[in-house]
Amino acid sequence: MNQKNSTAYKIALTGLTAALSYVVFTFLQIKIMIPGTSDATSIHLGNAVCVLGALLLGGPLGGIGGAVGMTIGDLLDPIYILSAPKTFLLKLCIGLVTGLVAHKIGKLSRCQDSRAAFRWSLTAAICGLGFNMIFDPVFSYFYKLIILGKPIAELSLLPNITTTSINAVTSTVVAVAVYNALRPALKKAGLLPLIGTPSTDHTPNHNKSAA
Repeated sequence: MNQKNSTAYKIALTGLTAALSYVVFTFLQIKIMIPGTSDATSIHLGNAVCVLGALLLGGPLGGIGGAVGMTIGDLLDPIYILSAPKTFLLKLCIGLVTGLVAHKIGKLSRCQDSRAAFRWSLTAAICGLGFNMIFDPVFSYFYKLIILGKPIAELSLLPNITTTSINAVTSTVVAVAVYNALRPALKKAGLLPLIGTPSTDHTPNHNKSAA
């Protein structure tokens, strides 16, 4: 596949990631209203799409796709609309951290061994979602402290910690399971080097023999 087609393909997949993250976040979430406030938190699998995008496309594109999709979800929901800037930044960071560990450190798309690929995909997902599990509640607290005031920020902190932790665990399981289920088919089709490492766009067949 030439460079022009490769770029168009990646843009299309980034758009697909954004659409999927929007759908999963918007329609497959359990919204939890925080008593005494007009604020809410939720249990959802939007972060799983963000991680999956980073594993397949690399950190920047996967992170942008997930961030755009979930930010649109926030903008279209009156309860979450004020959180949209925070959502974009944090979801982008999930993708960047996941992609850094998976592709820059672990060279995931070049792994010949399926067990090594599983370990690196799991490690990358844990790092990306672990980052979010720590920084989402902290960032959200100070963000709401400025935007909504101290009472709402304090009332939202514990529920946010709880749901963020649940989301981290469930999204790790789902993203890693889906990635490793798709991986053999992608390698057989000669797509995995294209998706994971742009520098190998012109040598698509060197991993085809691995399972």
